[in-house]
Amino acid sequence: MKYERFSEPLSPRKVFHHRVRRALTFAILIMAGSLGIGIIGYHILGGLDWVDAILEASMILGGMGPVAAMKSDAVKLFASFYALFSGFILLSSFGIFTAPWLHRLLHHFHADDGGK
Repeated sequence: MKYERFSEPLSPRKVFHHRVRRALTFAILIMAGSLGIGIIGYHILGGLDWVDAILEASMILGGMGPVAAMKSDAVKLFASFYALFSGFILLSSFGIFTAPWLHRLLHHFHADDGGK
């Protein structure tokens, strides 16, 4: 679905709500996939059981920091890369979710001045 152009009027609320739902769904899928990568990595490389792997991956993805002690070099390297990856994913997901809102806000301001 494309966004309306600068010279076009604001889209109806129904279209806007559809864009928000689509952006939210996409952001949630990205976060869920990223969480899955972390869970599997911590389970396999860190030797954590599934619940601890979920906790560890969730804390890193949410920006809170590690919980369990990392015992091997492999899991320490994974944790390092996963933390950097998680920061990028968190910011990207936020950008994806806020894009329809920001577009509508900016388009609203420009639509008021007649596209000048």
